[in-house]
Amino acid sequence: MAVLQKFRDKAGLAISIIIALALLSFIIDPSTVETAMNSMSDKYDIGKIAGKTISQQDFQEEVDKITNLYGNNANSEEGQRQIRNEAWQNLMTRFLFIKTAKAAGITVSEAELQDLISGSNPSPLIAQYFSDENGFNRKNLETFISVVNADPNGQYRNFWNYIQNSVYNQQYIQKYGALFVSSAMPNALMTEKIVKENNTTANFEYVEKWYSPVKDSTITVSAAEIKEYYNAHKKNFKRIENRDIEFVLFEVVPSAADIDANKSDFSKAYEQFAQADNISAFCLNNSEESFKDVWYTKKELSRIDSRIADFAFSTESGVSEIFEKGNTLTAARIMASASKSDSAFVKLLVVSAEDKNLSDSLVNELRNGADITALAQEHSLDKSSADEAQWLTRNQVPAEFSPIFDAAAGEVVTLNLPDANYIVELEKKNAPSLMKKVAILQKTAFASKETYNEYYSKASEFAAEAGKEIEGFDNACEKLAVAAQKMNSVTEGTSDFGGVSSAKEITRWVFDAKQGKVSDIITVNQNNFFVVALSKINKEGFIPVEEVSSRIESILYNDKQMDFEKEQAAAKTEGKTDLAQIAEIFNTNVISKEAYTLSPVSNQEFEPALAGVVYTAPQGKVVGPVKGQSGILYVKVNSLESGSFFTEEDLKEQESRKAQMLSNYIQPVLADHYEVVDNRERFY
Repeated sequence: MAVLQKFRDKAGLAISIIIALALLSFIIDPSTVETAMNSMSDKYDIGKIAGKTISQQDFQEEVDKITNLYGNNANSEEGQRQIRNEAWQNLMTRFLFIKTAKAAGITVSEAELQDLISGSNPSPLIAQYFSDENGFNRKNLETFISVVNADPNGQYRNFWNYIQNSVYNQQYIQKYGALFVSSAMPNALMTEKIVKENNTTANFEYVEKWYSPVKDSTITVSAAEIKEYYNAHKKNFKRIENRDIEFVLFEVVPSAADIDANKSDFSKAYEQFAQADNISAFCLNNSEESFKDVWYTKKELSRIDSRIADFAFSTESGVSEIFEKGNTLTAARIMASASKSDSAFVKLLVVSAEDKNLSDSLVNELRNGADITALAQEHSLDKSSADEAQWLTRNQVPAEFSPIFDAAAGEVVTLNLPDANYIVELEKKNAPSLMKKVAILQKTAFASKETYNEYYSKASEFAAEAGKEIEGFDNACEKLAVAAQKMNSVTEGTSDFGGVSSAKEITRWVFDAKQGKVSDIITVNQNNFFVVALSKINKEGFIPVEEVSSRIESILYNDKQMDFEKEQAAAKTEGKTDLAQIAEIFNTNVISKEAYTLSPVSNQEFEPALAGVVYTAPQGKVVGPVKGQSGILYVKVNSLESGSFFTEEDLKEQESRKAQMLSNYIQPVLADHYEVVDNRERFY
């Protein structure tokens, strides 16, 4: 049915729950969810959500359910990744979010759900798929519902169940989001304070003495101070489990001899390319690109290779020069040129492949003036197939549909295909333009068996020299003059090593090995030989103080330096009450601010120290030194002025926008609170 295909085409691979969660942007990348205690989950489970263990079987069932909905759109590696993300998100919504929403007293009744599905103001998700150019079309919805149970494969039923469940989930999310937003307003005292701040402007002058960029050797930070800071800020030093590794990579690349051999083979094939009678068989035997018997516009051919497109549309026939890119040689032959339409505006009627008599009868009726929409309602396997005309593009439909584009406007075309008979009424076509059929001869130089063995021999020599301990690995690097690459913080989600992607073989070895061990040769994508040394295992939890001491020392030093420079400034300016004199001492200038807004929300140059001084300082007197974010401040307030341009309504709108933004963090916070464990990267 058209609506199911509409789901697949429009959704691509991320629509259903992404739409359902648009309010809160809840799709979470696996690498960020790993913050939740992987070690607490069973090694063979996908994860744990709010106390619910998610087994591989549970997860795969959800993946299969979504895969069946997407059809062919789920075949690519990227498609599978997005489906796994959506499957996990569905489980998060079911076991975490809805559970939390219900605990907050939120409910979605059957009557409410029914109204969202078929009421006067349906859910946006329903309107998304049952609409036309005028918006939501109830007839489309009713037609779909009427055929749900008649589908022998159950595909429509699965899709309909999925849509209803998504509407149900979306309503919980919207209600919880609304609860969050409406409860985020400040109390009366805070409202009064914020309104006052936003309505207050200041006229003042100040001098700023920038902090010195040079380290002062007299300022020291003790180990006890570092330990005290660490204990007070321990939550800032939490990490997920990871590994530090070293590795050497032997990447198999074609040798000069391999490249020369490829050029020789290509030259021989190139000589025959222009005369080959059976171009399909020739390309099958001689080219990495099979011959596709399709018509291309210049734009479509440019997507394949702009050099070929430029050649093909510059002449009527012939064979191009040889194009070289990297280790790949390419040439093209123009097989045909013609002026053709590449798009057609059609209505379809679909009948069973076995019912040829019905097909012939319907074609006769259409040619005698019958209405295809009415006939589709009565006879088509897809009742809504002819409700609206749709544009078809030549190279986006199977080759069997090509007769449509060669027919004249107003004609009825019959396509007798194995799966069904398609009766097509052609309303109009776009204007003809120049199109080409092109054959492509392409050969890439690959490493020969001899070259492959040579690289494997080098990797074997290194692995033998390294042995099984990291000390041997380091010695092998030095003895054989092989450069090792270091890589820290490798997680179970890491799959790219040294520019080689999809290398989860390495990740799995790293997380199974003991610290200080060296791997055997790990082969990735056939042409990459790795030898890996596990230098350090960093357990999940709090980073030891020793590993962050330098970072803490820097924080404490900066704070001490600010205090030290404040004391120095106070000594230099003791007794000074004039800003000009103070500015001269520090070789700087007096800065004036007029109508300076004190609100941190409306003032992008907000300096907390300035706001604090301006609110509390007596007018007309110099206050300082004050420790600011970037320097030592001396401030003289000349006047404060109050207005009434910022109201409580402005505050409500402002806080509502802020809450909407913060609502993006609801699910990550819930995931952390319920100690969600996501082990997907361990398996995929």
